[in-house]
Amino acid sequence: MLSYCVRTVQSRPLSILKTSEYSPTLALQRTKGRCSASPSQDLDQVRALLQLCVDRYYISPGQTNVELFQRGVSCSYGPLGMELRRNLLEQWWHSVTRCTAQVFGINTLSSSRGAAADGWGHLRIVESENLKQILEWQELSKEQLIQKVQTLLQKSPSVRGNFLQGALEQFVPLLELVNRKLPFGLAEMGLCFQHSDGSGCPAEVTQTSLVWFCSPRTSSQWLDHWTRQRLKWWRKFALSPSNFSSSDVPEEELEEAASRGVRIIYSFPWGQEPLETLWSRGDAELLQTHGVHSKIQCQDGHKAVPHVVSVIGNMDRGMMAFLSNSLQQLNKDNGKQKLQQRKVLKLHPVLAPVKVALDIGRGATMELKQVCEGLLQEFMESKISAWPGYLETAQTSMNEKYDEMGVLFTVVISEKTLESGLLQVRSRDTTINETMHISEIKNFLSRYVSAADNI
Repeated sequence: MLSYCVRTVQSRPLSILKTSEYSPTLALQRTKGRCSASPSQDLDQVRALLQLCVDRYYISPGQTNVELFQRGVSCSYGPLGMELRRNLLEQWWHSVTRCTAQVFGINTLSSSRGAAADGWGHLRIVESENLKQILEWQELSKEQLIQKVQTLLQKSPSVRGNFLQGALEQFVPLLELVNRKLPFGLAEMGLCFQHSDGSGCPAEVTQTSLVWFCSPRTSSQWLDHWTRQRLKWWRKFALSPSNFSSSDVPEEELEEAASRGVRIIYSFPWGQEPLETLWSRGDAELLQTHGVHSKIQCQDGHKAVPHVVSVIGNMDRGMMAFLSNSLQQLNKDNGKQKLQQRKVLKLHPVLAPVKVALDIGRGATMELKQVCEGLLQEFMESKISAWPGYLETAQTSMNEKYDEMGVLFTVVISEKTLESGLLQVRSRDTTINETMHISEIKNFLSRYVSAADNI
């Protein structure tokens, strides 16, 4: 049975809207005056990045899919895109759950039929057959048709737009775990739905959430603390950290329950976009969820109803930010008095989807492939992501391909490896080729990635 996500808006006629156009050109036109370089240079940079993401298996081909990715919402990812997103989410999870002992992971339902689903303005799941039956009742007047549709929507489950409500609902059950002492936080990540930006179609977003419960007198300090922590985290993995910054949310843009907000933003070629938003939300939503004061009071020198600080991140846009930040287009001399452009995706070693590519040089192909397969198995057992380039038959420049994929090191197995165990290791960042014994390569890669994670 097909399902539709329907935005429930009272007194609005039913209509079917086409997906709005979204292209680098339109994006740059909308943000004219906010870009540092000329519009043509910015447009070329955007096109180069998006084409590279398609060519090098970060996102799936297709204009609609590319537009979704640039908008900062979930799209169809390729194998490298999925691995990059997994690495990014893993690093986010570690950053919030390991920074203090009082952050706990939770998992909430993606849809709800309870009290949280009441009211208008929610995205809801409606079975297409039920909606079709109502629309086919020709004897119904316009008012009756609207009433039937509204009743159907009210009875349908709503899908989450963020993780806040789920965390608020789990607050009371977890109070005993922390002995009613503040502060503590609840972390969650996964897919959420967002209202359309004019297209009429809701979008899925890979969202992260930290809901922090603290005493009223410290909520402002905690908002500042998490702002510093989050900005530091984004900059840690950046090739150009200055492109990441923070700014206060203008008073006219504050959410209804929030007294203050801060955005972590990234300067894309087309303008600034938010990656994470932090809100100081007070206690109103917690009281609305649970009602009884005594049930939600905590010990903090004296009994108090906690205030809430929320941190909401968009990791699809975060992926786009790191890809944009890491792409370098360098000029190189090809030895014939001509300059060629070298594209390198210098993703942070911890985020890079592929740490090492295995390829073969001249020699007995079958024997060389067997050595590669043995190394690949070693890397897999050590949880080092490797790309089996030795299986590819397409005649392309090895270095160009792996640089654009963001591969940290390329290992070339040749006849010398069969004779003496020596192989060639090329670094993405330095382009230097080094000779190394085959027994050393696994430990070398492990140490390199571990050292990069501790910087």
